[in-house]
Amino acid sequence: MNLPKDARLVLTGAAGLVGQNLVVELKAQGYTNLVAIDKHAHNLAILRQLHPDVTTLEADLAEPGGWTDSFAGAACVVQLHAQITGKYAEEFVRNNEHATRRVLDAVRKYEVPFLVHISSSVVNSVANDDYTNTKKAQEKLVAVSGLKHCTLRPTLMFGWFDPKHLGWLSRFMAKVPVFPIPGHGRYMRQPLYERDFCRCIVKCIETQPDGAIYDICGETRIDYVDIIHTIKRAKNLRTPIVHIPYWLFKALLKTYALFSNKPPFTAAQLDALTAGDEFSGIDTLAVFGVTQTPFAEAVRESYCDPRYSGIVLER
Repeated sequence: MNLPKDARLVLTGAAGLVGQNLVVELKAQGYTNLVAIDKHAHNLAILRQLHPDVTTLEADLAEPGGWTDSFAGAACVVQLHAQITGKYAEEFVRNNEHATRRVLDAVRKYEVPFLVHISSSVVNSVANDDYTNTKKAQEKLVAVSGLKHCTLRPTLMFGWFDPKHLGWLSRFMAKVPVFPIPGHGRYMRQPLYERDFCRCIVKCIETQPDGAIYDICGETRIDYVDIIHTIKRAKNLRTPIVHIPYWLFKALLKTYALFSNKPPFTAAQLDALTAGDEFSGIDTLAVFGVTQTPFAEAVRESYCDPRYSGIVLER
């Protein structure tokens, strides 16, 4: 499909990690008519400051409102909104299920020809938590919607703007006298660089492969402890890395959660980290023409590149 560069593209949850990176990528590829919707005022203000040419709407997608009018005339909607961390199940249901129903209704009402749904590799996971369960429900809502769509399931992502995951770990390492690792730390991960993932999303926007489901993994299979060492080298840090018993690490996370509404790393996420999942993904070069960035290079760009590495979103 030859999509014009001035085609109207609507991004829900646009001020989050994927959305911020996707706006950068879409603009780099020449797209000029972007609509960014998000309920997080602070993060949306960051996007607005970085990209004054992008139309921004502050709106809670779980609530009815005028935000649906922005779907009129859209060539594609990219559904990015998601509750990833939180202490209460209701938060996940509200943002991953209720909000999705309203977005799908708006796509249907305004006859948007295509939807790109960003799911997660956790739908294939053995994990049993609020995020996993509501992402499965969200993907099912899209699948039975009757709308033309494709679904992308990324693994753990990292990159510019990251307030959680590897971004939080990189900043934490720079502040503490020692960096703790749960147990032996040999928990295999398949981290996916955001910029590579966003290039795959753009290809889906352009080609609109109806009904396709793409599992997208980072090509590098790397243990958690080696991820930490890679970040340490990239940032030239001298923080000692120490291993502590798994049970103690988990107890500390649970204790921290008692005093924090938005813990950066939860006991449920620790269980997911150590669940032993290994995901199979497509060949991004063969399917999308996207050559994935080597992991160490992607880490340096994420946390050392002056363009956006110093900008951190609120959780």
